[in-house]
Amino acid sequence: MTDLSIIIPTYNRLWSLPKAVQSCLTIATKVEVIVIDNGSTDGTWEWLSQQPGVRAIRMANWGKDWAIVEALKIAQGDYVRFLDSDDWLTEGASDEQLRLARDSDADLVVAGYQDCDDDTASLHVNDWEPCDDFISQQLGEGWSSHYSAFLFRRAFIADIPHRQDFAFIDDRMFMIEVALRKPRLAVYEKPGFVHRRHSRGRLQITAGIVKTVRTWQKIMVYRKALTMLAESGELTPRRKRAGTAFLWSAMRDLAKTHSADAAEVYDWIYELDPGFAPPIRRSLALAYRLLGFRTAEWLVNLRRRS
Repeated sequence: MTDLSIIIPTYNRLWSLPKAVQSCLTIATKVEVIVIDNGSTDGTWEWLSQQPGVRAIRMANWGKDWAIVEALKIAQGDYVRFLDSDDWLTEGASDEQLRLARDSDADLVVAGYQDCDDDTASLHVNDWEPCDDFISQQLGEGWSSHYSAFLFRRAFIADIPHRQDFAFIDDRMFMIEVALRKPRLAVYEKPGFVHRRHSRGRLQITAGIVKTVRTWQKIMVYRKALTMLAESGELTPRRKRAGTAFLWSAMRDLAKTHSADAAEVYDWIYELDPGFAPPIRRSLALAYRLLGFRTAEWLVNLRRRS
């Protein structure tokens, strides 16, 4: 019997993958490490082929979400966790989280994590923040940590895929769908993994059209999630507030390049919460109301360019 499956998708990160893998192989429980080489060209597959204790899958470069879906098809652990190939697990975290999961019969063990800056080698701890509404938390009410810090019961997430529709932020949609199923939670009070901050290319660092697509995907994730909550009668005022606050930020980013699409999101925010108070200057909020969103935003952008 396998206690834990650790899934690591990777693409051209041989510079960091060995540390990620090694952090998984020091676990005392029965663990399987599944690494999916997503079409790397830097020697990753050759390195993986020589690693004992690693289940390696090679596939074409279809993206992280497809890689994880393929890995979950062969995973055998009672619990599963996801790890990016440029990060690593903190010592003892998986063993302790698994023990906590067994003791409490948890579907999900949450935790905070550490940030490590490559340039300065400094570490910063992001503690888990308690919240009495896990759905609101995952929608953006406060800080919701990072899903690589979490341990999931495999049976609980077996039919929740990482969705290609939201490829840039598939983990956000995944976590919202997990939250909608009301998992039994346990909290691990120490950091679950180390998140490496570097400049060698992460999906979080975007510009140009990629940034616009990522912003639009954020909005679509929330449209889907809030619709699901409304259909089940669970879209409470608190969850609306969490969702609209997030949507407002994404909408403002979108407005810089696509004001007509942003205007639709603006109208939707006020349909969801007619009393929404935007976190902007009063004069700008008044301009939105009196002139209409598109006209006011056009004037704002004109002023930026002048």
